[in-house]
Amino acid sequence: MRFTKMHGIGNDYVYVNCLEEKVEDPGRVAKLVSDRHFGIGSDGLILIKPSKNADFEMDMYNADGSRGAMCGNGIRCVAKYVYDYGLTQKTNISIDTKSGVKYLELTIDNGKVSLVKVNMGKPILKASQIPIHSDREQVIRQPIDVEGREYYITGVSMGNPHAVVYMDDIKNLEIERIGPAFEHHPAFPDRINTEFVHVLDRSTVEMRVWERGSGETLACGTGACAVAVASIVNGYTDGEVTVKLLGGDLRVFWDRKEDLVYMTGPAAIVFEGEILL
Repeated sequence: MRFTKMHGIGNDYVYVNCLEEKVEDPGRVAKLVSDRHFGIGSDGLILIKPSKNADFEMDMYNADGSRGAMCGNGIRCVAKYVYDYGLTQKTNISIDTKSGVKYLELTIDNGKVSLVKVNMGKPILKASQIPIHSDREQVIRQPIDVEGREYYITGVSMGNPHAVVYMDDIKNLEIERIGPAFEHHPAFPDRINTEFVHVLDRSTVEMRVWERGSGETLACGTGACAVAVASIVNGYTDGEVTVKLLGGDLRVFWDRKEDLVYMTGPAAIVFEGEILL
């Protein structure tokens, strides 16, 4: 199987051009290629497919083999792949995902994609649609007991379910311990991605993320969008937010009139290769 390793601010995936390749068991292949000792090393597998509804389709799988609905960093890399490898000459493209069709605007420098702006769609704040078990219609600063400690979460879905937790210190957070406890908490029927956030000022926040099925990653695009929405809803920030992740920065703008979230960030190719399955 031919592949391309790519990353969006450190959130790395193995990409396969399924216009040419065929992947029989993507869940098994995702676990194989994601292993950082015995495989290629990645946060998961992304298949680029033809689509009847859009220019291309993105089919993504987490490192544990489970199928994901949407990946903000991953979709930027798909956009770079299809343009840089000559699958399209368009600089405004549509990509179908399990959470719907997304629309992307490409910035080109010296014939290659350098930045991608993604229309991530409408944020979902209704608890039952995220989904989060709650007696409230929206989960905003709702207390939750995790391993005997009380946290306050704000729930947002950007195609994936997210629980946003604000704290004063995220650098010393024992995320390897607390992340799985959030992920598998009974309040989250489809598991959860958890963002631990420190607000720096009215336009800047920093975050760490524990992604369901992958653990801590250097970046999460849907998570950054969820954090921006949650920060605005809680009154911590204004409409445009720079989200600082371990792998780099993303710019997120929530257009309240259209109720659409836009994310802008880079995408990069690391290397190409072949692997025996």
